[in-house]
Amino acid sequence: MPTRTARTAWNGGLQDGSGQVELTSSGLGTYDVSFPKRSADDADGATSPEELIAAAHSACYAMSLSNEVAKAGGTPHALDVSAAVTLGADPAGGIRITGVKLTVRGEVEGLDDAGFLAAAETAKVGCPVSKALTGTEITLDAALES
Repeated sequence: MPTRTARTAWNGGLQDGSGQVELTSSGLGTYDVSFPKRSADDADGATSPEELIAAAHSACYAMSLSNEVAKAGGTPHALDVSAAVTLGADPAGGIRITGVKLTVRGEVEGLDDAGFLAAAETAKVGCPVSKALTGTEITLDAALES
C-alpha cells in the first residue's frame, strides 16, 4: 500500500507565527495555516488540521460506504458526505479534537432505509480514517434521498 506525504513550513511562535502546508504526494497545492485562524470561527482563507481531517474523513467514508452499499446488494448512484471536526478543550490540558459529525445523504438503488442505515453504520466503523480517530466520538446522520 502507498504512503502519502505532506509537509509544513512554519515560522514564528504559536500565536504570532504562520505556515504553509503542502500536499507533497499529489502536488495539488499549498495552503496557509495559523493558530489564531485555526481557533477562530472564521478561517479567513487559511486551512487547519481539523479541516484537513474533515476532508480526509468525508472522502474515506464515502469510499467505505459505497463499498458497504454494494456488499449489501445495493447500487450507490450518489453519496453526499460531509464531516464536521470540532476542536475543543482537553480535560488533561491543552486542546484536542472533541468530535466528528458525519452527515450523508444517498441516492441508492436496491436498499431500503434500514439497509442503507446498516451499511452507513458499518462504513463508519470500518473506514480507515474512523479507525485512526479511535477515542474520538464520531456521530452519524445518514438518510436516503428520494
